[in-house]
Amino acid sequence: MKNILIRETGESAYEFISEYVSVDSRDTLVVSTSSAFNIDKQHQQSFKNIININQVNNIRRINKLFESVNAKLDDDGLFICNVETYTLRKKRILNKYPKGINWGMYTFDFFVKRVSPKVWGLKKIYFFTTAGRNRVLSKAETLGRIYSCGFEIVKETQIKDRLWIVVRKIKQPSFDTDPTYGPFISLKRYGKNGKMIKVYKARTMHAYSEYLQEYVYQNNNLQEGGKFKDDFRITTMGAVFRKLWLDELPMLINLLKLDLKIVGVRPLSAHYMSLYPEDYQEYRKKFKPGLVPPFYADLPKDLEGIIDSERRYLEAYDKHPLRTDWKYFWKAFDNIVFKKARSN
Repeated sequence: MKNILIRETGESAYEFISEYVSVDSRDTLVVSTSSAFNIDKQHQQSFKNIININQVNNIRRINKLFESVNAKLDDDGLFICNVETYTLRKKRILNKYPKGINWGMYTFDFFVKRVSPKVWGLKKIYFFTTAGRNRVLSKAETLGRIYSCGFEIVKETQIKDRLWIVVRKIKQPSFDTDPTYGPFISLKRYGKNGKMIKVYKARTMHAYSEYLQEYVYQNNNLQEGGKFKDDFRITTMGAVFRKLWLDELPMLINLLKLDLKIVGVRPLSAHYMSLYPEDYQEYRKKFKPGLVPPFYADLPKDLEGIIDSERRYLEAYDKHPLRTDWKYFWKAFDNIVFKKARSN
């Protein structure tokens, strides 16, 4: 098996794999497949480790294969896979062709193999003609799919033109039947009285990024303003949308549905809420969140400052709702319009 893996993946990839699993063990399954069928049909009931040397880009039904791997792995079992991320692919294509031609080839490749698989109408044509092979995938989407299918990342490393990933089975897959691919997304957030609501936004992150909040927090932590530092989930266009506030426009739907009010604390995800003190979490959930948070009035620098800012706002709002929102709205307006305040 060692010689086969070296031949198919290279010496460096083999050394990386062998750091985590014994490739010759009968409890290790080594495959090169793009089909969940080849995982499901294994006669052995379960394995401690599974290695798939076929890159994730060639898998048509990625989540189905990951779910099958999850089902065949023991609890805490390891799965190793690899992917050519779109940044590695971009580098490869630009280096492959002469200047002047390379950007044209990259643009064509990006549209055909990155954009069309996610566009209604073009999606069926793409998968019919390619069977899903050689699809362009971002690092964020790949890792997000992995997390959604019940794994956590143990190690990721770039070896030549591939990102190799070691993951551990920690739970059952979420079986996401409604993944967010399009330009508009709905995110589960805490509303008034702890009710989960769908908050609408324009997409600024790669697909499946919502599953990576804890992973990004553990590896990147928070920067000034309370957002994740060096967040690789944000797309190039998404960064522009955020600077121009275009990503927030669909939240007007939540305003019309009365899920949000104009001024109020941010509607938070379950993970972000878990970073708050438990006693404050319960207090915070009593209030309806808003479009314009007190952050823009006080401009705190870190999470502790954000919590203090929210406490002051909610305590004041609890006593004088209209007066408090009026005051905070105009203070935030001044900071945003004239002082160019942003939350990054």
